[in-house]
Amino acid sequence: MRAALRSPKRLRIEVLGGLVVALALIPEAISFSIIAGVDPRVGLFASFTMAVTIAVVGGRPAMISAATGAVALVIAPVVREHGIDYLVATVILAGVIQVLLGLLGVARLMRFVPRSVMVGFVNALAILIFLAQLPHLIGVPWVVYPLVAVGIAVMVLLPRLTTAVPAPLVAIVVLTAFTVIAAVAVPTVGDEGRLPDSLPGLFFPHVPLTLETLGIIGPFALAMALVGLMESLMTATLVDDVTDTHSSKTREAWGQGVANIVTGCFGGMGGCAMIGQTMINVKASGARTRISTFLAGTFLLVLVVGLGDVVAVIPMAALVAVMVMVSVGTMDWHSIRPATLRRMPRSETFVMVVTVAVVVATHNLAIGVIVGVLVAMVLFARRVAHFTRVVDVAHPDESTRVYAVEGELFFASSNDLVTQFDYVGDPEHVVIDLSRSHVWDASSVATLDAVTQKYAARGKTVTITGLNDASQERHDRLAGHLTGAH
Repeated sequence: MRAALRSPKRLRIEVLGGLVVALALIPEAISFSIIAGVDPRVGLFASFTMAVTIAVVGGRPAMISAATGAVALVIAPVVREHGIDYLVATVILAGVIQVLLGLLGVARLMRFVPRSVMVGFVNALAILIFLAQLPHLIGVPWVVYPLVAVGIAVMVLLPRLTTAVPAPLVAIVVLTAFTVIAAVAVPTVGDEGRLPDSLPGLFFPHVPLTLETLGIIGPFALAMALVGLMESLMTATLVDDVTDTHSSKTREAWGQGVANIVTGCFGGMGGCAMIGQTMINVKASGARTRISTFLAGTFLLVLVVGLGDVVAVIPMAALVAVMVMVSVGTMDWHSIRPATLRRMPRSETFVMVVTVAVVVATHNLAIGVIVGVLVAMVLFARRVAHFTRVVDVAHPDESTRVYAVEGELFFASSNDLVTQFDYVGDPEHVVIDLSRSHVWDASSVATLDAVTQKYAARGKTVTITGLNDASQERHDRLAGHLTGAH
């Protein structure tokens, strides 16, 4: 960040990136406030406090956090049934939970998200961003459509001439100037909701500190914490990939919690990372530091409080054009090319499609990712289970037969192991060689016990050899102790 402050070119990029994001945040925050059932000021102030706080405590530079649709959907029932005080208490408790989860290392779970789920997440995000623009394109004056087309053309063509100024900012200024000068009647930001005219103040929820209150807000706070962390960590991973840099996911996890606690203390609705606005900041504007995130929040407050009358006349067509370009830029087009689909394993493509379908159906990125991961785990376990086989390798003498087990032994693969031995036809002594295998869980040990017992029932003995150190330790500790018969 210090290097950016010493570089006029980099600082200009960060400042302009923050300004573009602030403009794009305004209608989004208002829309999410409506979804949550609160005054638009609650969402706008939440976006300000989230962005400014995460710029300081977050782990992923240039990532934008603000009020989001996913969080709005989770907390809407709290507002509807119990009011704004319980909402704020829920946001603060969710922040505390996120801090605890971050300190406990929940971010390390990101390593279990397969690439196919990540690709599905990105593609679903692109689709959701585009679908979110459709309400602004239906039932509107015909002039909206050419305005959107002009905005898209500016963002496509301007970067070929110069990158000194972010193309989205130019598109917004040009379209706003045209609609104002030509007095064109089109939907504007002001039509989305009333903008605040004062600064946010401290707000402490008036709720009884009882177990009953905890019972009301606890489930919603936990859901908000998990959804927020899921979207934030996935977004951080996406930005890491776009910028080819590494970020601290653990710091990002507890940083999101701190930001939500601060937001709750100012009466905000809470939030998490905003993927669309982050892509505007990182890809469209080229921002890379915390400066752009901090300024996005600062500009947002200045715009809605100090320049509300000016911001209110920005045509929604300009912001729709920006978000359509963000959608196009976010989509992983390579992943859906026919050549790529033919080359990819069907299971990988299936996981990606399931992730996209669930996200689009539920409009919840977190649910889609969880379902995608579960499907990927099931398919992986099914695929690996077929790799295990029992091979007859030797007959040292008439009374001995040696089997070799090849492959990984775990709950999915070990269940069929029992059926692969000739209990009746084998001689009195059987050797099972596990040097080309590994025992991963108690299910595998129980299966080996079952094999031994079946031979023992026929008066035959079994010797298990070739266990590596980890498998030997697990077998010695569990063998003979997994059923009530021992």
